[in-house]
Amino acid sequence: MRRPSPLPPPPVASRTPAQPAAPPRRSRERAEAAPAAAAPEDHAGTGVDEDAPAPVIPLAAPTPAAPGSSPADRPEAADPADAADVGFREVWKAAHARRKALRAEIRRFTARQRRRRMMWVGAAASVLLLALGTLGAAYSPLFAVEEITVTGAQQLDVAAVETALAGQLGTPLPLVDESEVKAELVAFPLIETYALEARPPHELVVRIVERTPIGLVETRAGYTLVDAAGVALSTSAEPSPGTPVLSITGGVDSDAFTAAGQVMRSLPEELRVQVTAVSATTPDDVTLSLGESNAQVVWGSAEESATKALVLARAMISRPPAGVISYDVSSPDAIVIR
Repeated sequence: MRRPSPLPPPPVASRTPAQPAAPPRRSRERAEAAPAAAAPEDHAGTGVDEDAPAPVIPLAAPTPAAPGSSPADRPEAADPADAADVGFREVWKAAHARRKALRAEIRRFTARQRRRRMMWVGAAASVLLLALGTLGAAYSPLFAVEEITVTGAQQLDVAAVETALAGQLGTPLPLVDESEVKAELVAFPLIETYALEARPPHELVVRIVERTPIGLVETRAGYTLVDAAGVALSTSAEPSPGTPVLSITGGVDSDAFTAAGQVMRSLPEELRVQVTAVSATTPDDVTLSLGESNAQVVWGSAEESATKALVLARAMISRPPAGVISYDVSSPDAIVIR
């Protein structure tokens, strides 16, 4: 009987670094021969060769351990019982601890920025509180008007002006209504301009610039005192002593009146008080009358009035009005005295 050909041996798995080394060949042959001796039965007809080596069954390679790790660090199979014991409370605690640690790190890295922000907020709050405190004090009764002082009045009755403005007493200085003050001062024609000045804590100062009267204009009601703009200041039945009478062709709305007003305003005080009358038919023939001698001053136009006034003052010193008929200063470079 022909002996069957032996089967090829199964492939041997490659050894891993952690797989134990294969036993020596002699020991392996001794182990293979042991089962053959223990079973002397005839295996004829089975198709198995007694002399064929026994197949070697490879073992599963163990999982290699990480270099430098200890046995305690090696992973072990998770226990299903332990996984079942981890509940929602433990997970929540772990997440809370993680968030807490993250917030602590954020606070540590943003400490300087937070300090700088707090400094700016503190400075802004201080300025705001100071402004609010100042405004609160200014608009409170602590700064109410208790005294009204009128300055600059020469012809006006100061007591009458203060009485007219008495409605502002008790009003905080920042709340003094200028429109109300203006409405009260309009009743005084002599006031040309005015200005209000607050003197904390309780004083309100009214600075007045009076109109300068230039003469009397005869009207149906009597003699009206007017200024250079033609504003009526007062009216009386008889001419006031020491105030010149104006004889202007065309009235206060004419160019002749405008020229006469400019001439009177350019005169120094020592000359203005000596003028008893002013006449003009056109803007170029303004004439003044001086004192009891009634000496005439031919002024001409209002141009170069300041120079003409200076020349006239010098001429009156050298030639007093008592012995002069007229002073012609219409051409200040060539004055004519008669």
